[in-house]
Amino acid sequence: MMAINVTAHQQVTVVEVSGRVDGMNAGELGGAIGSAIDNGGIYLVLDLSQVDYMSSAGLRELVNSFKKAKRAAGDIRLAQPSERVREVLEMSGLDTVFRIFNTQAEAVASY
Repeated sequence: MMAINVTAHQQVTVVEVSGRVDGMNAGELGGAIGSAIDNGGIYLVLDLSQVDYMSSAGLRELVNSFKKAKRAAGDIRLAQPSERVREVLEMSGLDTVFRIFNTQAEAVASY
């Protein structure tokens, strides 16, 4: 099961994700991020500290959301991915695409 919480911190939209991100619910994550971008939240921080599993479907949604944010002149930054998620990001090479921060506060402040 996955939970998503979206909040605004001044000009930055924070998306906190918890649980498993897999083929069954990855589209829900992509939809939540896409809605935030459509509503003007083009500077996003994804807090992945509570994600214990992310499949390739989840990675695909992150990449698609990243591209959408870039097209809107924004960006997506990742905050404190769990150890398992960080491993998946590194194996896929996405750790070189996304800016990754140790804390949510650092990621928000980076804007």
